[in-house]
Amino acid sequence: MNAELVSELKDPRQRAATRARITPARIVSALGPATALGGVGWALVQPYRITLLHPRGQGFWWLFVEPPLLVIAVALFFHFFVARGLLEDLEEEHATAQ
Repeated sequence: MNAELVSELKDPRQRAATRARITPARIVSALGPATALGGVGWALVQPYRITLLHPRGQGFWWLFVEPPLLVIAVALFFHFFVARGLLEDLEEEHATAQ
């Protein structure tokens, strides 16, 4: 084992800098799944909001635009398309800061 690596691991300033860099990335990574989970929870708590379960004469737009499903769709869009760019920007910012 390299002594330099061990000393870097034990350096509290290095650990604090690593923690400060990782925390925003974890938050950004968790936003999409947490929001989608909230949408699923909303759909489970208030199933009457999902009119696909009981369409009774509803038109296409009434069936298509359902709040819990929109929340889940936006969360997935954020996770797969927006968060990746934000994480890349955070990495670039960290690389230029050092």
